[in-house]
Amino acid sequence: MNGLPEYLRGAADLHVHSSPDVVPRRFDDIELAREAARGGFGALLLKNHVVPTMDRAYLVQKIVPEIAVHGGIVLNDSVGGFNIAAVEVALQLGAREVWMPTKSAHNHKVYEGGHGGLTVFDAHRELRQHVKEIVILLGHSNAILGTGHLSPEEGAALIRYAYMQGVRRMVVTHPEWGPTFYPIELQKDLARYGVMFERCFVSTTARCGSVPIGTILNAVTDVGVDSTVLASGLGQPDTPPPVEGMTQYAEQMRAAGFAADDVRRMMVLNPLHLLE
Repeated sequence: MNGLPEYLRGAADLHVHSSPDVVPRRFDDIELAREAARGGFGALLLKNHVVPTMDRAYLVQKIVPEIAVHGGIVLNDSVGGFNIAAVEVALQLGAREVWMPTKSAHNHKVYEGGHGGLTVFDAHRELRQHVKEIVILLGHSNAILGTGHLSPEEGAALIRYAYMQGVRRMVVTHPEWGPTFYPIELQKDLARYGVMFERCFVSTTARCGSVPIGTILNAVTDVGVDSTVLASGLGQPDTPPPVEGMTQYAEQMRAAGFAADDVRRMMVLNPLHLLE
């Protein structure tokens, strides 16, 4: 396995999947950490749609000390949705990111032809009280608020409220992907709140809709390198391993004219800043 190029040594992948999970994954937590460490990564943030990962990350860190391994919690049905108690415990156990609902989100379900699901809005299109309380908890922590698979309208309302509550680590999850597509003008507006846009390599694969790489390149050009985090979103058996995927991603960025320092900022410096 070839590792990351030298200018990306120490990169942090803020969106990577591993097993145990309810769906097949290429690596388990320990295998993933070892593979990433050998490839030159400095940090990982494990994401799982159904169970928290911060306790797993703690144990993996003990076994693979060569790389910093972090975890978080996704507020899907399996953890009780907008469950304040679950968020409190997750933060106490060191969660580095709290994601809004993904597969349980109303926006996600509707996109796939379903119905129901979780939304941050109440009947008056205002943020639900439980969502506000979760945001306030995050305002007193160093954890990242991730928008998950909320609609752009929901994500924008959440970000604006969170900023008012003192949250300064906010990430819009894969804004190029179909269900969570954020128009460029909205991205520019939200960038004023210090938001980072997590642009995932997996979005360019058949697994996630085959988003043209040009869509991501244009977004980075228009919205800015300083507000971009390049993550893999990988871990599926039918996609490249994360080290390989991130290397390909970097090569595509460089081929499009981005300087090595720009790619380093998006893969190393910006994500590490969020993890500080």
